[in-house]
Amino acid sequence: MNNARKHYSMKSNRTNVITFAVLIFAFVLSIGVGKYSLSIEDITKVLKGTHENQMTINVFYMLRLPRSIMVVLAGIGLSMAGSVYQTLFKNPLASPDIIGVTSGANVGAAFSIVFISGNVLSVVFGAFLGGLLALSFVIGIVKFSRTDNVLTYVLAGIVINAISNGILMTIKYFSDPLNEMGAIEYWTMGSFGSITGEKLKIILPFFIIGMVGIFLMRWKIHVLSVSDEEVKTLGISVEQSRYLILLCSTLVVASVVCVTGLISFVGLVPPHIARSILKRNDFNTIVFSGLLGAILMILSDCIARTILPSELPISIITSFIGAPYLAFLVCTKKKI
Repeated sequence: MNNARKHYSMKSNRTNVITFAVLIFAFVLSIGVGKYSLSIEDITKVLKGTHENQMTINVFYMLRLPRSIMVVLAGIGLSMAGSVYQTLFKNPLASPDIIGVTSGANVGAAFSIVFISGNVLSVVFGAFLGGLLALSFVIGIVKFSRTDNVLTYVLAGIVINAISNGILMTIKYFSDPLNEMGAIEYWTMGSFGSITGEKLKIILPFFIIGMVGIFLMRWKIHVLSVSDEEVKTLGISVEQSRYLILLCSTLVVASVVCVTGLISFVGLVPPHIARSILKRNDFNTIVFSGLLGAILMILSDCIARTILPSELPISIITSFIGAPYLAFLVCTKKKI
């Protein structure tokens, strides 16, 4: 048994190191790709402070670096949050977008834009509150139905998404068509085009708080993946621990979508790939899914800003990647 655990630990660590190396390469690629291309030599000179072209320096520090950092944070955050949801709910389809968390967060962000203010701090709070309410409604519907299975969570997510879309359309109706309408449409499609260093600084504390909470409660996440009865025998408060972990995960999701908008399937696909590679469902798998999510997000973002003369919304790319993968799992009848 000890040899098996040691072998798995070595395999997991090796896989994470290799994946992290790929992520670093993808991150550098993300900084260089765009209408104004930056070579490795340009990036090196800018970091050393020896580059003479002020335009290149401005593009690196004001556009590419904040955007690439946000892309990585979005991939890590959404994928790890999705993996945490799946572990806690013991449900392979419990991703932030399918169970309605991201839809609720978008409604909260839109409400803040129209009825409160458009500053990033209020939008973060609105997105967090909207995502938390959506998650609470899903849990309530599942408990009221007294059937804790995959179909119940999917149906509850469909209900919450439908309600969120209805509220979102109502908010659009009362919004200013010249200013607020465009901002709301931005949230529903998702984009990294408006990321700046200032926005990154504002959301970073919320993201870090959520992620630190997830890491501090990592052993509880693993324990809560078994039956509630077994957890109670260990002296752990099931409801309190579950809600604290979900609060942290929802804060991570809200901190991302409040500046990027809705990003589909990133919270669903990487956790499945991670479990299929590591053949486990522990916290190492959650971390691995975050690394995979960051790589997927970087590649999607590079495609979104290079495939056409004008930049595509990021959810278009992730949907074309995620939906066929989910269909493949269903058609091959693999355990998801």
